[in-house]
Amino acid sequence: MSPAARPNPCVRRVYDAPEPDDGARILVDRLWPRGVSKEAAELDDWDKAVTPSTELRRWYHATDEGEAAFAEFRTRYLAELDAPEPAAALKSLRARVKAGPVTLLTAAKDPAHSHVAVLLERLR
Repeated sequence: MSPAARPNPCVRRVYDAPEPDDGARILVDRLWPRGVSKEAAELDDWDKAVTPSTELRRWYHATDEGEAAFAEFRTRYLAELDAPEPAAALKSLRARVKAGPVTLLTAAKDPAHSHVAVLLERLR
């Protein structure tokens, strides 16, 4: 895909091989992904400040309520992103996205139903 046709930021799984048009590769998970070396990940940054708190992440993974749980997770995560440290990190991330191609990396099996979808919403 040409860089002009590529959404910015792009979301990919950290387990996927890097692509030439990835731009800045930023891991947006609080925990390091299993089975991936730092060399293989080819990261430019690991932005833990924009990730859900450990408590919120544990709550969401422990619940089995489908869309209702995701809606509650989204509300709680958006509130966390408004705190000073995450808000400052989000502002910095937004500037990087504006400056050029960025690929947000996650280990989530379903990024559309994870913190990454909420993060993208806030970035846009």
